[in-house]
Formats: sequence, structure tokens, C-alpha cells
Amino acid sequence: MSRHRRYTSLNAGIDTGVSGDTLSTVGELRKITVEVPEALLDSALASTNEGITQTVRRGLELVAAGRAYEELRRLRGKLRFGVELERLRDDR
Repeated sequence: MSRHRRYTSLNAGIDTGVSGDTLSTVGELRKITVEVPEALLDSALASTNEGITQTVRRGLELVAAGRAYEELRRLRGKLRFGVELERLRDDR
């Protein structure tokens, strides 16, 4: 039997159901055990100035966001917009 629970988070994320500093229900939680190099963890903790859980969550959010950024990069130059740059400049 899986041990999951609902939680709310103040952490900002990309495409995770959490945006900005708003309180949002994100979904099911899974408790995991992860072995990471101590130096990597120390560096990540120093970068976030947060605890281990929040640091790991932020890292996972960044990995998930990477896929979205790749999709956007693939679309570069493939979408046509109906607005002309000069008209936008004149609209100021």
C-alpha cells in the first residue's frame, strides 16, 4: 500500500500547480530516500538558503521545467504572429 498525502505549498514552481507565493494544493506526496553526494547537497542548500526538502523540490521543479523550455526552443521560428514589429512600436 502506498503512503501518500495531500499537502499545500508556498514554494514557487513551473507547471507544478504552484505559482508565485500563492498557497496551492499540489497533489499527492511520496516519501523517498535519495543518496546524493554531500558536496552537491551542501552546494544546493547554500544556493537556496532553505532546508533539504524545499531544496530537493526546487531542483525537481527545475528539471520538470527544463522539458517545457526545450519544447519552447523547438518552436522558435516556427510560429507566425499576426502583429508587425513597427505597428507595436508605433502603439506606444
